Amino acid sequence: KNNLSMEWRRPNADEAAGYFNRYISQVEEIDPIAVLKQSFQSSRDLMLSLSLDQWDHRYADGKWSIKEVWVHILDTERIFAYRALRFGRGDETALAGFDQDTYIIPSNASNRSIASILEEYEAVRKATLTLYENFTSEALDRSGLASGNKVTVRAFAFIIAGHERHHVKGLRENYGVK
Repeated sequence: KNNLSMEWRRPNADEAAGYFNRYISQVEEIDPIAVLKQSFQSSRDLMLSLSLDQWDHRYADGKWSIKEVWVHILDTERIFAYRALRFGRGDETALAGFDQDTYIIPSNASNRSIASILEEYEAVRKATLTLYENFTSEALDRSGLASGNKVTVRAFAFIIAGHERHHVKGLRENYGVK
């Protein structure tokens, strides 16, 4: 494995659309891969601490259940890592955006077992870590267009880590998860 920890730096303002600052700002650390490794264990522990009733809880009408929030985190990480793969390999094809709300119903999250969500979380995170651990510093600097905006491979690592933190914070504040 490559160890790129010495080559990490925070993304510059022009490395992602302003919308993504809400996620990038959640990661104060310099190495987002270390954050992803740490959050894997803490998020897994959090998921295992939830009761069956909590997994299906919605804090208000029209809001996602905790199962749906986690499946959304997985979908988003997978999509952003795929974008990072494409750009990291020099693919200059502009990539379309995705509407998170249209993904929830077909995801069948409400009918999934907790074990299947945990298993997918582990698989997706391991894939993301393996991908990033083998990018070169040149690959981290590469960028492409996603949803009409320039994004670097480096920025996607911070976005993925910050997106999870954003939603874990929301679970604590809105769903009463400890």
